[in-house]
Amino acid sequence: VLAAWQRPYLNIFKHFRVEEWKRSAKEGDVAALTDTRLKGTIYRIRGSNPASSYLQLPRAGTQSLGLTGRYLYLLFRPLPHKHFLVHLDVTTEENQVVRISFSNLFKEFKSTATWLQFPFVCGAASEGTTRRGVPGAAPADVRWTCLVLDLPSILALYLSRRYSHLRGVKLCSNLLVKNLCTSDLLFEPGVTLAEARLGDLSCRGVTPMPRELAFPVPKGKKWHDLYDYIRY
Repeated sequence: VLAAWQRPYLNIFKHFRVEEWKRSAKEGDVAALTDTRLKGTIYRIRGSNPASSYLQLPRAGTQSLGLTGRYLYLLFRPLPHKHFLVHLDVTTEENQVVRISFSNLFKEFKSTATWLQFPFVCGAASEGTTRRGVPGAAPADVRWTCLVLDLPSILALYLSRRYSHLRGVKLCSNLLVKNLCTSDLLFEPGVTLAEARLGDLSCRGVTPMPRELAFPVPKGKKWHDLYDYIRY
């Protein structure tokens, strides 16, 4: 059961006040920028190799975020023509730390008892420009993406382990990131609160994205025409 302070969702960047760098750490070329299209602050992490620049939560590797939400949401955009890497450290009920990584550097899925590596295929606005299904450097017109990870399911499926909590996150170059969030709710992008009420979608388990986590959609446009939604 989610602790009250983590319900209905926890906006990680806001809660841990990333911009103050007291409870988070940065290394290398990490900059806070204002994105006019997304109407807010984003973080750009750049570096010649993924390990050289990163944003890390919590600040010290010995600490734990202690976030128990089932789903982790990452709102990010890989930098065009580059490779990126994301590490998530999760703790199992047996108190074992497992690292879940995904990157467009990985050619194939690999797993050990303590590390799962997922190859990430970047979506492009014009699907025809890249060979779909093949990891590699992000295309020129790579989109902002909402990546949703069902952490208990990933651990159960690949390692037959029971999920306890999210311990730490390390976002390595090269990417732009808008936000991170955990929740027990499965948020559906592109659905407004009004539409959800009208269609009584809540009884089907569909919850609209909270405003502070949503990507803006200009009038007359559709969410899925502008962004990618990927669920693991």
